[in-house]
Amino acid sequence: MKTDIILAGVGGQGILSIAAVIGEAALEDGLYMKQAEVHGMSQRGGDVQSNLRLSDKPIASDLIALGQADLIISLEPMESLRYLPYLKEDGRIVTHSQPFDNIPNYPDMEKVLAELDKLPYKVVIDVETVAKEVGSARAANIVMLGAAAPFINIEYAKLEDGIRRIFGRKGEEIVNMNLKALKAGYDLAKGA
Repeated sequence: MKTDIILAGVGGQGILSIAAVIGEAALEDGLYMKQAEVHGMSQRGGDVQSNLRLSDKPIASDLIALGQADLIISLEPMESLRYLPYLKEDGRIVTHSQPFDNIPNYPDMEKVLAELDKLPYKVVIDVETVAKEVGSARAANIVMLGAAAPFINIEYAKLEDGIRRIFGRKGEEIVNMNLKALKAGYDLAKGA
């Protein structure tokens, strides 16, 4: 078993929290894991991405080669397109449908969505709206994780355990809200 994941978004969206939860779940599952992070101007809404490699065998490199990613998880639709060259031919994209309009020349959203629509294996959802429905817009990243969960090759219950470990110090209310967000994203992806 090997799963190579690119996590992409904009600073402050919670990309690294997604990586932490997946990492906790992978360790609980007895998997090997390597992670490489690239931080743009994260405090100013810059590009943030992480390579996350999971395997049942030792992993030599923490970087994913072009054309080798099984999955792109993105909290920003244009950022998901930025990493398309890394996606395998049969790889999947799970992305937020709404832009984080942080640059003056952001492309027309109709064109961005049209490019995403050309892809055969994608889940495109408005995670912020779903997160608000489950209790907090701040849980949009965990809704996205839930939507990607069917494609990560880690048992769903282990992702729930990862949330408990990562967010446990923040209290039961935060843990439960994130568990609801995970489930909401998972249910949406299964229906897509």
